[in-house]
Amino acid sequence: MKIKEIIVVEGRDDTVAIKRAVEADTIETSGSAINEAVIAQIRLAQQTRGVIIFTDPDFPGEKIRKTISSEIPGCKHAFLKKEDAKPKKGRGIGVEHASSEAIREALKSVKEEMIESIESEISKDDLLKAGLIGGQQAKSRRESLGIHLKIGYTNGKQLQKRLQMFQISRKAFLNAMDVILQEEHNE
Repeated sequence: MKIKEIIVVEGRDDTVAIKRAVEADTIETSGSAINEAVIAQIRLAQQTRGVIIFTDPDFPGEKIRKTISSEIPGCKHAFLKKEDAKPKKGRGIGVEHASSEAIREALKSVKEEMIESIESEISKDDLLKAGLIGGQQAKSRRESLGIHLKIGYTNGKQLQKRLQMFQISRKAFLNAMDVILQEEHNE
């Protein structure tokens, strides 16, 4: 599988994992304190080939994703499930621990960030009714929703913005919630 866009990752071990899974070029941020030279490199990559942001499914990874998105609009995003990013032994979480299959699957499900802001079909009230904000199961439901819609995990405050950013339709949202509620019922 060859990837046209340049994949933005956090570090060298992530690059090794990506190159093991697909044929692609990468840019490494070297952590969450992204300097202006790296931003300029990513900006040029976005203009010439396009960019896929593929960071770890944790707080620092989300911080990097937000920093790049705010500086360089229109990026694509690939998300790994947390369980796919955990090592077989030991601790930690990251792209470097993911199997080649999980990396390829995440890259097949890339979501494109919309540059123009369009009114979301999903209201805050919809999120409350679905138990995605303000309830005991809210966090686990948001994790499940992120997996089903392939948009990654986000906190309650950012969920509506993420759904809007990736233009998730009301129908796709409701279908995912039906599946999540059915899974909870079967547990």
